[in-house]
Amino acid sequence: MSPSLPFLTTRTLSVPVEFFTGLRQALLGAHSAAPVDVVRDAGYAAGQALFEHFASWLAERGEHGPDDLLDDRFPTLLTEYFQSMGWGTAHLHSLSDAVMALDATDWGEASDSARGGCLVSTGLFAGFLGRLADSPIAVLEVPRPDAGDGDCRFLLGSVDVIGYVYEAMERGIPYERAAASA
Repeated sequence: MSPSLPFLTTRTLSVPVEFFTGLRQALLGAHSAAPVDVVRDAGYAAGQALFEHFASWLAERGEHGPDDLLDDRFPTLLTEYFQSMGWGTAHLHSLSDAVMALDATDWGEASDSARGGCLVSTGLFAGFLGRLADSPIAVLEVPRPDAGDGDCRFLLGSVDVIGYVYEAMERGIPYERAAASA
Protein backbone atom coordinates (compact mmCIF):
# COMPACT_ATOMS: atom_id res chain seq x y z
CA MET A 1 0.00 0.00 0.00
CA SER A 2 1.43 3.37 -0.96
CA PRO A 3 1.57 6.19 1.57
CA SER A 4 -1.21 8.75 1.42
CA LEU A 5 -0.23 11.79 -0.59
CA PRO A 6 -1.83 14.98 0.76
CA PHE A 7 -2.13 16.62 -2.67
CA LEU A 8 -4.41 13.82 -3.89
CA THR A 9 -7.15 14.90 -1.51
CA THR A 10 -6.53 18.63 -1.91
CA ARG A 11 -8.94 20.71 -3.94
CA THR A 12 -7.50 21.93 -7.22
CA LEU A 13 -8.45 24.68 -9.60
CA SER A 14 -7.34 25.51 -13.12
CA VAL A 15 -5.23 28.59 -13.73
CA PRO A 16 -3.99 29.58 -17.19
CA VAL A 17 -0.24 29.54 -17.70
CA GLU A 18 -0.50 33.25 -18.47
CA PHE A 19 -0.92 33.76 -14.71
CA PHE A 20 2.67 32.72 -14.16
CA THR A 21 3.92 34.79 -17.09
CA GLY A 22 2.03 37.79 -15.71
CA LEU A 23 3.36 37.14 -12.21
CA ARG A 24 6.95 36.92 -13.47
CA GLN A 25 6.57 40.11 -15.53
CA ALA A 26 4.92 41.96 -12.65
CA LEU A 27 7.60 40.83 -10.20
CA LEU A 28 10.42 41.82 -12.54
CA GLY A 29 8.90 45.26 -13.05
CA ALA A 30 7.86 45.64 -9.41
CA HIS A 31 10.58 48.02 -8.27
CA SER A 32 8.03 50.34 -6.71
CA ALA A 33 4.83 48.26 -6.96
CA ALA A 34 3.23 46.92 -3.83
CA PRO A 35 3.07 43.10 -3.60
CA VAL A 36 -0.72 43.37 -3.70
CA ASP A 37 -0.56 45.11 -7.08
CA VAL A 38 1.84 42.49 -8.42
CA VAL A 39 -0.58 39.68 -7.55
CA ARG A 40 -3.57 41.55 -9.00
CA ASP A 41 -1.66 42.26 -12.21
CA ALA A 42 -0.86 38.56 -12.58
CA GLY A 43 -4.54 37.78 -11.95
CA TYR A 44 -5.45 40.26 -14.69
CA ALA A 45 -3.21 38.44 -17.19
CA ALA A 46 -4.80 35.14 -16.17
CA GLY A 47 -8.29 36.60 -16.55
CA GLN A 48 -7.61 37.70 -20.10
CA ALA A 49 -6.38 34.19 -20.95
CA LEU A 50 -9.26 32.56 -19.09
CA PHE A 51 -11.66 34.52 -21.29
CA GLU A 52 -10.24 32.69 -24.33
CA HIS A 53 -10.76 29.38 -22.55
CA PHE A 54 -14.33 30.42 -21.66
CA ALA A 55 -15.03 31.09 -25.36
CA SER A 56 -13.78 27.58 -26.23
CA TRP A 57 -15.78 26.08 -23.36
CA LEU A 58 -18.94 27.76 -24.66
CA ALA A 59 -18.32 26.45 -28.19
CA GLU A 60 -17.81 22.90 -26.88
CA ARG A 61 -21.21 23.16 -25.19
CA GLY A 62 -22.91 24.43 -28.35
CA GLU A 63 -23.50 27.87 -26.85
CA HIS A 64 -23.12 31.21 -28.57
CA GLY A 65 -19.75 32.94 -28.23
CA PRO A 66 -19.19 35.34 -25.31
CA ASP A 67 -20.11 38.37 -27.42
CA ASP A 68 -23.41 36.82 -28.51
CA LEU A 69 -24.62 35.31 -25.23
CA LEU A 70 -28.09 36.26 -24.15
CA ASP A 71 -28.07 38.39 -21.02
CA ASP A 72 -30.26 35.90 -19.15
CA ARG A 73 -27.90 32.96 -20.00
CA PHE A 74 -24.64 34.63 -19.07
CA PRO A 75 -24.89 34.45 -15.24
CA THR A 76 -25.76 30.74 -15.32
CA LEU A 77 -22.99 29.90 -17.77
CA LEU A 78 -20.48 31.99 -15.81
CA THR A 79 -21.34 30.02 -12.67
CA GLU A 80 -21.07 26.68 -14.48
CA TYR A 81 -17.76 27.67 -16.04
CA PHE A 82 -16.03 28.69 -12.82
CA GLN A 83 -17.39 25.62 -11.04
CA SER A 84 -16.04 23.39 -13.81
CA MET A 85 -12.62 25.04 -13.42
CA GLY A 86 -12.60 24.32 -9.68
CA TRP A 87 -12.83 27.95 -8.56
CA GLY A 88 -16.27 27.76 -6.91
CA THR A 89 -19.61 29.43 -7.53
CA ALA A 90 -19.70 32.93 -9.07
CA HIS A 91 -23.12 34.55 -8.72
CA LEU A 92 -23.56 37.83 -10.60
CA HIS A 93 -26.29 40.31 -9.65
CA SER A 94 -27.05 44.00 -9.98
CA LEU A 95 -26.62 46.49 -7.12
CA SER A 96 -27.59 49.46 -9.32
CA ASP A 97 -27.69 50.51 -12.95
CA ALA A 98 -23.94 51.17 -12.80
CA VAL A 99 -22.62 48.53 -10.36
CA MET A 100 -22.77 44.75 -10.44
CA ALA A 101 -21.87 42.49 -7.55
CA LEU A 102 -20.21 39.13 -7.97
CA ASP A 103 -20.58 36.86 -4.97
CA ALA A 104 -18.07 34.03 -5.00
CA THR A 105 -18.94 31.18 -2.69
CA ASP A 106 -16.82 28.17 -1.83
CA TRP A 107 -14.19 30.16 -3.71
CA GLY A 108 -10.79 28.52 -4.21
CA GLU A 109 -8.78 31.59 -3.30
CA ALA A 110 -10.99 32.65 -0.38
CA SER A 111 -9.48 30.14 2.00
CA ASP A 112 -6.58 32.57 2.27
CA SER A 113 -8.80 35.66 2.50
CA ALA A 114 -7.85 36.27 6.13
CA ARG A 115 -4.37 37.00 4.79
CA GLY A 116 -5.26 39.78 2.38
CA GLY A 117 -8.36 38.97 0.40
CA CYS A 118 -8.90 37.46 -3.00
CA LEU A 119 -6.18 39.38 -4.79
CA VAL A 120 -5.75 37.04 -7.74
CA SER A 121 -9.53 36.91 -8.26
CA THR A 122 -9.79 40.70 -8.21
CA GLY A 123 -7.36 40.92 -11.12
CA LEU A 124 -8.79 37.81 -12.76
CA PHE A 125 -12.32 39.25 -12.92
CA ALA A 126 -11.03 42.61 -14.18
CA GLY A 127 -9.18 40.89 -17.02
CA PHE A 128 -11.92 38.36 -17.80
CA LEU A 129 -14.90 40.72 -17.67
CA GLY A 130 -12.98 43.56 -19.30
CA ARG A 131 -12.39 41.29 -22.29
CA LEU A 132 -16.07 40.41 -22.32
CA ALA A 133 -17.14 44.07 -22.16
CA ASP A 134 -14.38 45.12 -24.55
CA SER A 135 -13.77 47.95 -22.11
CA PRO A 136 -11.86 48.33 -18.84
CA ILE A 137 -13.78 46.97 -15.86
CA ALA A 138 -12.77 47.95 -12.34
CA VAL A 139 -13.15 45.31 -9.64
CA LEU A 140 -13.20 46.06 -5.93
CA GLU A 141 -13.37 43.38 -3.25
CA VAL A 142 -15.70 44.42 -0.44
CA PRO A 143 -16.88 42.85 2.80
CA ARG A 144 -19.95 40.67 2.54
CA PRO A 145 -22.13 40.75 5.66
CA ASP A 146 -23.34 37.16 5.32
CA ALA A 147 -20.00 35.76 4.12
CA GLY A 148 -18.87 32.45 5.41
CA ASP A 149 -15.49 30.81 5.09
CA GLY A 150 -14.61 30.60 1.43
CA ASP A 151 -16.79 33.55 0.33
CA CYS A 152 -15.84 36.82 -1.37
CA ARG A 153 -17.81 39.72 -2.85
CA PHE A 154 -16.61 41.91 -5.69
CA LEU A 155 -18.09 45.10 -7.09
CA LEU A 156 -17.82 45.55 -10.85
CA GLY A 157 -18.25 48.69 -12.93
CA SER A 158 -16.49 51.32 -14.94
CA VAL A 159 -13.25 52.71 -13.55
CA ASP A 160 -14.96 56.03 -12.71
CA VAL A 161 -17.95 54.43 -10.99
CA ILE A 162 -15.92 52.01 -8.88
CA GLY A 163 -13.56 54.89 -8.04
CA TYR A 164 -16.57 56.86 -6.81
CA VAL A 165 -17.77 53.91 -4.70
CA TYR A 166 -14.28 53.43 -3.24
CA GLU A 167 -13.98 57.12 -2.31
CA ALA A 168 -17.43 57.02 -0.70
CA MET A 169 -16.40 53.98 1.32
CA GLU A 170 -13.26 55.83 2.45
CA ARG A 171 -15.63 58.51 3.86
CA GLY A 172 -17.60 55.84 5.76
CA ILE A 173 -20.52 55.44 3.34
CA PRO A 174 -21.62 51.81 2.93
CA TYR A 175 -20.86 50.48 -0.53
CA GLU A 176 -24.50 49.51 -1.14
CA ARG A 177 -25.54 53.15 -0.69
CA ALA A 178 -22.62 54.44 -2.76
CA ALA A 179 -23.44 51.97 -5.56
CA ALA A 180 -27.07 53.04 -5.56
CA SER A 181 -26.09 56.68 -6.00
CA ALA A 182 -23.37 56.04 -8.60
